[in-house]
Amino acid sequence: MIRVRGRGPAVAGAAGRGLALVAVVVAVGLLPWLSGKDPALSVLRARSAEQEPTPEALAAVREDLGLDAGPLAQFGSWLGGLVRGDLGTSWVSGARVGPGVGDALVVSLALMGASLAVAAVLAGALCARTVVRGARGTSAGSAGAGAAMLASVPEFLLATVGLLVLGVWLGWLPTSGWSGPADMVLPALALGVPAGGLLGRLVADALPGAFAERWAALWRASGVSAWRIAAAGLRRAMPAVVPQLGLVAVGLTGGAVAAETVFAIPGIGRTALGAAKSQDVPLLQACVLALLLWGLAAGVVAHLVRRLLLGPGLRDAQLQLPDVRLAAPSWGRLAVPVLLGALLLGVVGWGLLRDPYTVETAARLAAPSTAHPLGTDGLGRDVLARLGHGAATTIGTAAAVTAASALAGLALGFLPALSAGLADVANALPPVIVGILVAGALGPGGGGAALAVALTAWPPLAAHAATLVGEVRASRFLVAQRALGATRGRILTRHVLPAVAGPVARHAALRLPGTALALASLGFLGLGAQAPAPEWGLLLDESRGYLERAPWAALAPASALAAMAGVAVSVSSLGGLREGGRRRPALAAGVHEGQEVQGVHGVHGVHGVQGVHEGVSRAV
Repeated sequence: MIRVRGRGPAVAGAAGRGLALVAVVVAVGLLPWLSGKDPALSVLRARSAEQEPTPEALAAVREDLGLDAGPLAQFGSWLGGLVRGDLGTSWVSGARVGPGVGDALVVSLALMGASLAVAAVLAGALCARTVVRGARGTSAGSAGAGAAMLASVPEFLLATVGLLVLGVWLGWLPTSGWSGPADMVLPALALGVPAGGLLGRLVADALPGAFAERWAALWRASGVSAWRIAAAGLRRAMPAVVPQLGLVAVGLTGGAVAAETVFAIPGIGRTALGAAKSQDVPLLQACVLALLLWGLAAGVVAHLVRRLLLGPGLRDAQLQLPDVRLAAPSWGRLAVPVLLGALLLGVVGWGLLRDPYTVETAARLAAPSTAHPLGTDGLGRDVLARLGHGAATTIGTAAAVTAASALAGLALGFLPALSAGLADVANALPPVIVGILVAGALGPGGGGAALAVALTAWPPLAAHAATLVGEVRASRFLVAQRALGATRGRILTRHVLPAVAGPVARHAALRLPGTALALASLGFLGLGAQAPAPEWGLLLDESRGYLERAPWAALAPASALAAMAGVAVSVSSLGGLREGGRRRPALAAGVHEGQEVQGVHGVHGVHGVQGVHEGVSRAV
């Protein structure tokens, strides 16, 4: 009996979390000095925009805040107060920081819960067909491009459209504020739809492998009902998704800055962004600390739930690898990426033939016509031209960041003791906050924005890779390979890496549009690509002010992002797993059927194993 023991990795993970937590809090504490700007000037402008920044006024602010003592003394004083339970006093308002941050965190957690409910319903709808077909033993399809397109819809665009249609035009729902359950509906839809598309795609990607394992064939042969097989398949697929669910929950808490801004919700993301802009260091430190603690707690809970779902199968190295093979590309599966890719290339090529910077004042917000096929923006510039010229910047930078994040996540996935703590800390920070820190050290620009997004994009991929690596390493097949004398290098390159790289690559492709939007958000805040650059995210941000009068200005880049997502995920799915390849015999060499059924029981904890064993014996 081989058991997976791990007190050492657990200690290493805890140490990694602690070191990452300290590093981030120190960096936030040094933000005013890293930015190269006088923090007294930022605080003075935040306190009173009308007051002149005279030397006397700035000196008074420095004396009031104790800035003359230097950054180390400031951080030491804050740390001493933290030990006593005091999070400090706001540099701008003078109020105690703790109560305000606590209230903001409660608001964000409530919004996160409502958004997760929307995401769960949508993910279930996207996976329903895959579950039904997998339980019946037919080819288990995938949510594919549809889920990818939903995941690529910009949250702030959904928020703005929902506000205009459901709030302003129809008057069905409140448009701003936070006073009751009705205020949750619009922001929960804006946040939950992209999250549901992402989770639906991940679950649908894991289900074919679960239904292709030998237990599913044994259960069907023994007459087990389809609904029980479906429930067991879902439970078998969930361990690979639970860590992602934890990361999504944390991201919806601290990363909902756009939705909180559009709907004027006093959440912790919006509070942290305001504190960063005004360089209110005590408030920003408290927000970051709260997000980090929540991220660590969610990571620990997700880890425990995953181990509970796997049960003794993980501990005893009794998990099974699916008996699957790569599906041969069919014309039907090729049609979606070919059509979307051809359409996208055609539009981009057409736009490259036009000038993206020519301003026609008389044609401001002009509707689509023969002269301007996609209309014009608020300055009278051709939307088609700006869409075409912005493709290289948007897709190229996002693809480079995604590829780097995928490689980093894949590498760190093989070092779960090191990556677990770092991933929990990195995922707890919104890209906006990391972008401010990076811009403070390197200055604003496209390179700094790309680095900031890369620093926050790898944790979901590393968590996905670590989950898959753990399950593959705990499989019976690798136990047999070790017993036969296979070297660690051969096991890694021939068995573990091929089983992990494909799902992680598809996951990375699904996040490509989100990476593009994160880069665009930083550009909108002055930390990334700057106007008048024809970057797709900037086009979306610029069109928000006149979305009601000229929806085509936002529809063009949003549709391009959705098409890019459909192409990326459809192409990556062409080599996906397909059930129904060459199967091992019912009595595999050296494995008795009773052991096989016991392994299924160990993984799933489903009752009625004796009946299944008898049914399999009769079938054989």
